[in-house]
Amino acid sequence: MSYNSFGHMLRVTTWGESHGPAIGAVVDGCPPGLALSEGDIQPFLDQRRPGQSKFTTQRQEPDRVRILSGVFEGQTTGTPISLMIENVDQRSKDYSEVAKAYRPGHADYAYDAKYGLRDYRGGGRSSARETAMRVAAGAIARLVIPQVTLTAYVAEIGGDRIDPARFDAGEIARNPFFCPDPEAAKRWETLVDEARLAGSSLGAVVECRAEGVPAGWGAPLYAKLDAELAGAMMSINAVKGVEIGDGFDAARGTGESNADPMRPGPDGDTPEFLANHAGGIAGGISTGQPVTCRVAFKPTSSILTPVETIDREGTATQIRTKGRHDPCVGIRGTPVVEAMMALVLADQMMMHRGQCG
Repeated sequence: MSYNSFGHMLRVTTWGESHGPAIGAVVDGCPPGLALSEGDIQPFLDQRRPGQSKFTTQRQEPDRVRILSGVFEGQTTGTPISLMIENVDQRSKDYSEVAKAYRPGHADYAYDAKYGLRDYRGGGRSSARETAMRVAAGAIARLVIPQVTLTAYVAEIGGDRIDPARFDAGEIARNPFFCPDPEAAKRWETLVDEARLAGSSLGAVVECRAEGVPAGWGAPLYAKLDAELAGAMMSINAVKGVEIGDGFDAARGTGESNADPMRPGPDGDTPEFLANHAGGIAGGISTGQPVTCRVAFKPTSSILTPVETIDREGTATQIRTKGRHDPCVGIRGTPVVEAMMALVLADQMMMHRGQCG
């Protein structure tokens, strides 16, 4: 049994390896009649594209997407939409040492233990290269939920957090870190560059906010919106933690401090909330408030600093990973988090409509 698909009514399957000829995705279940072209997808891929600054991998991939099916005369047909991106800048020779020994913290050993073989070139399917297709599919999902506005940004790198008092959404697109705090972005230039020059890497926390989500999306008990979001975010390579709303901070408070007080809204139908500790989700169903989550990315495992490991024969050795790698993979993970939020919300909207009309 293989698990390369996610979603229920809007279902996405990705395929391809980091150093194969191409990567791709099939988006099935997309409603017909939506205006869609490659130009609608490309801007989101450009946000994630490697090689745009010294703070990301220097692999030069244009990531030009092609639509192979499911669109006719500029509109979705309701049939499967097939997407493809060619890989053009692979350097498989950089992975000669990885072919012999396992990178600690990476999926090398786990893949070998499961399958008895692995594609060591860039990590194969365990590479963050796969996430380009999630971003492409997420661009299609956005068309299904035009009423929703998505904003993702890096809130923390290497333990250095932004100051919420300096939050400026306009800054997110003005620096290479997707950072809404200009002072934090300046600090991160030094922080990430020092890690890169030292042959090391840093972790990051990405926050995502979806506004315009109406009350009612999500389903008890086994399709809870927060559970679906957590699963989607955890499926991103290098993610090790997800918080919805206040997350773990909720466990440190009291019932009254964690409550989201309600009072009658001005229209008389929808309530007005005085707080959003729950992240816009209660009982697994959206409340009409902004849906929020935090996603923790671990430091990149492919580093130049020697680390103790074993080879495939079980002999003790050391490994240092040559090649081109992100000193902080969470930076380019930001548009991926946003795409996964879009895919989950679009899927949940379709499920809600299917049951409740």
